[in-house]
Amino acid sequence: MRTPFFFIIALVVGAAVFGVALWKGGDYTFYAGYVVLQFIVLATAWNILGGYCGYVNFGSAAFFAVGAYCSVALHKFDPTKPLELCLSVWIPFTEIGFRACSTLNVSFLSPIFPLPIPALIVFGGLISGIVGLGMGYLTLRLRGAFFAIATLALAVVLQTMVVNWDYVGGSRGAYIIRPSELTFAGIKLGYIQYLFLIMMLLSVIALTLARLIERSRLGYGFATIRDDELAAEACGVPTLRLKLIATTISGMLMGMAGAPFPYYIGYLEPGTAFGLSYGVNSIAMPMIGGTTSWVGPLVGALIVATLQQWVTVTISSEWGVLIVGLLLIFFVIIAPKGVVGLVQATRRRFKTGEH
Repeated sequence: MRTPFFFIIALVVGAAVFGVALWKGGDYTFYAGYVVLQFIVLATAWNILGGYCGYVNFGSAAFFAVGAYCSVALHKFDPTKPLELCLSVWIPFTEIGFRACSTLNVSFLSPIFPLPIPALIVFGGLISGIVGLGMGYLTLRLRGAFFAIATLALAVVLQTMVVNWDYVGGSRGAYIIRPSELTFAGIKLGYIQYLFLIMMLLSVIALTLARLIERSRLGYGFATIRDDELAAEACGVPTLRLKLIATTISGMLMGMAGAPFPYYIGYLEPGTAFGLSYGVNSIAMPMIGGTTSWVGPLVGALIVATLQQWVTVTISSEWGVLIVGLLLIFFVIIAPKGVVGLVQATRRRFKTGEH
């Protein structure tokens, strides 16, 4: 199936899901569905680096938070006030230094602010992609556990920076006031329905991009890195360049998933944006679904995120991470290649007549 045709089919399926949610009614369907769709994007983004290239990234929450805090920063930006730019220079190991400041009139930006959420998604994805490129340049010469530890350190560094950045609320957090409804294409929608629709479209884009990569020369290059990076380098594969591309795309998609989050939750603070659940789920969902195909993160996200939402309502949200851990242990033991790998192995056995 060609990529444009796949994209159209995915859009039709997404529109059908949105229609069923509208028919069922009730805001909870959209609140829970948004979380499931969000994790589809995060799991797919993680899999581009972790599944296709074999580099385990523990910094998923960092990229997600970068996208979220980009939205907060742009939401609080007031173009009617002059923008103050300051430059501080000091000489190391001395007490000599100076600080120069100037103001810049940005009132000409007033007609485009506040920015709509699609623009915030693009901006958050751009900044997160740049952060991913920088992380890749600094850490991708590391391999295995050393790379994973470095990505975890990135999340700690970024969280420390946000905690000390008063403009976006610092450790106190920031409130995002959103309208209760809006008009979209001449149709009135509740804001949560609007966010659900945007995340649905973003999920379609992420899955289409992952499928396109998997079946392209870029995806074959990623596979050679995953299978044997040293052999790939010996054969002339530009492994460092490919890994930089993977970290950039992965970071971009995670930031795009995080950009609408402040409008979904209404109040954002560092502990939430850099939460453990985002890092754990982003790894567990592809592992449970299967990491070698674009289908795996989709299946894993649907299973785990749906189960988590059910547990949150019936038992407690605190059980969510525990359930993910138990599922991950179960699949590592029973089906190391995930649900997709288990299904493929079962089909092969039946085709060859083995039972």
